[in-house]
Amino acid sequence: MRVLIVKTTSLGDVIHTLPAVNDAYKNNPSIEFDWVVESPFSEIPAWHPAVKNIIPVQVRKWRKHLSDKKTWEEIKHFKANLKSTEYDLVIDAQGLLKSAVITQLARGKRKAGFDRTCAREPMGNLFYQEKIKVDKNAHAIQRVRSLFAQALSYSIDENAVDYGLSKVPQRYQFDKPTVVLLHGTTWLTKHWPETYWRKLAEKLQQENIGIKCLWGNEAEKLRAEVISKDLPLAEVMPKLNLSEIASLLSAADATVAVDTGLGHLAAAIATPTISLYGPTNPDRTGTKGQAQLHLRGSLPCAPCLQEKCRISDMQAENDPPCLGQIDPEQVWQQLQTLITKRKAV
Repeated sequence: MRVLIVKTTSLGDVIHTLPAVNDAYKNNPSIEFDWVVESPFSEIPAWHPAVKNIIPVQVRKWRKHLSDKKTWEEIKHFKANLKSTEYDLVIDAQGLLKSAVITQLARGKRKAGFDRTCAREPMGNLFYQEKIKVDKNAHAIQRVRSLFAQALSYSIDENAVDYGLSKVPQRYQFDKPTVVLLHGTTWLTKHWPETYWRKLAEKLQQENIGIKCLWGNEAEKLRAEVISKDLPLAEVMPKLNLSEIASLLSAADATVAVDTGLGHLAAAIATPTISLYGPTNPDRTGTKGQAQLHLRGSLPCAPCLQEKCRISDMQAENDPPCLGQIDPEQVWQQLQTLITKRKAV
């Protein structure tokens, strides 16, 4: 059976789809998936053995350059690539109008997606033959797993989440316990205070634990340098691609992350992870899998799901206020437990 998945963005959403792919593969080992995904994330689906072909798309880029001739040439090439295969089933696992349009363009005997009561953009229902209802309040991973299970007619064990990543590259080995700090994220309100990261790094240094700081842009690089300054066991890594980051995470003893796509990557490859949440709700979109621990700010307004804090001007050392409630010592105590368990495995 040949199935096309349309799930283009973002990093966390792409990773959230992998357990559904693995469910289907375990139920039917002969199933083959192709996957439409934004080019920056195209490495990840290929790590699952059931995914045979990646069809890269660049909607984000094309929207910004619609007047360019090159954009329309790229769109034409994408459409030809998309239509080159007829699928037994096309699944829109995103629930957006843009993903529904891609689903409509593909050649499929059946086309399925979330019904209008649980899709993020209900107009996409116009493009499906099969409109599937899932629990809109469930975790994002469970929503997609339920979508696939109904579209492909099998049952799932909601308590067992397996990403099935057997092709993750292995490039790193460490000679001492090592923790990766994933301090970068999009919203200002999702950042853990920089001074807290520094205090945690100092504690790791005292305990003779290696520290790897990742970054994806210049602001994150500057923060990584502040966190690591004058700590011999702390290293600001060069800018890494997703395969290199996955390899680094798989070799580490643990990870500390804010709400970021790379935290979901750590969960997918079973790296013990402490994830810090303030304005977002881990019950709906938090990391899920083996050795995943969530620490949450407990202000009455959290989770507010807002990029801008409503109760602070974000100028204080412990801002944002919700994440400022999570003390570095609390993180360290939990981190010790994760590292000890990792050593025992």
